[in-house]
Amino acid sequence: MPHCRDYLSEGERVGQRYALCLPRQTPRGVSGLALGQRVGSSLEFRDYREYQVGDDLRHIDWNAFARSDQLSVKLYREEITPHLDLVLDVSRSMALEGTVKERAMLALAACLATAAANAGFGHTVWLMGADFRPLLGGTASPSLWGDVELNPCSDAAAVLAQGMPAWRPRGVRVLLSDLLWEGAPGLALRPLTEGAAATAVIQLLAEADAHPPEDGALQLIDVETEQRREIHIDAAWARRYRDRLTCHQQNWHQACRASGAFFTTVIAETLLREWQLDELVAAGFLRVL
Repeated sequence: MPHCRDYLSEGERVGQRYALCLPRQTPRGVSGLALGQRVGSSLEFRDYREYQVGDDLRHIDWNAFARSDQLSVKLYREEITPHLDLVLDVSRSMALEGTVKERAMLALAACLATAAANAGFGHTVWLMGADFRPLLGGTASPSLWGDVELNPCSDAAAVLAQGMPAWRPRGVRVLLSDLLWEGAPGLALRPLTEGAAATAVIQLLAEADAHPPEDGALQLIDVETEQRREIHIDAAWARRYRDRLTCHQQNWHQACRASGAFFTTVIAETLLREWQLDELVAAGFLRVL
């Protein structure tokens, strides 16, 4: 990956402007080491609220119940483990000829890892190919990362459904992928968000993925078999494609919202040209230094 070192250096340079942080809203019931913004299970008492079915019985204030005959629950400020698990989709579609998705993925990964280090978070980079495996050197600075090899036979949906490795619980998890694979988003998200303090799904698309040409011949290449197919596209074909892509993105957005995860789509060429990370800042995942 010699040429990829430039991408990592670029992302590391941009990452020096930011610090990773936890969003203001995180999933319920998490606990860890660093204080967060919402109630959880640390030892710092915050308030009471009325008991609701399913609440932890250990948090009921029985003394208050004896006085008022009303069940109330003690609320505590949550604690979060300061660790980032960064998942890179290394399927072949992330490095199609003529696109910069691979470059953008590596640069953004380096940016987020650097922002994590600026905030005192540890980090681990995971490669999602035929299975999950940690990137060699992926707990160090991006300049020390090993090679990222693409896997032409990966099935991201199936790999996610198999469950995750032994990740650090109650940390921050970020998935970088074009998401151009079949499978119900909810099934893929469940293992990704389980036990996490916060989760972000960042869809990285090439300009051609988001805005295909509307007239002319197009060659389709199966990234797994290398089979090629020539098709003619027109405005109606392009419109159907965009409609299906929008529906796919909406499904992911809804699934992320239902599971408490953050979802956004980034165009690779625009990211590398402008490096606008305003959505991650607005969502509370990044803080400008």
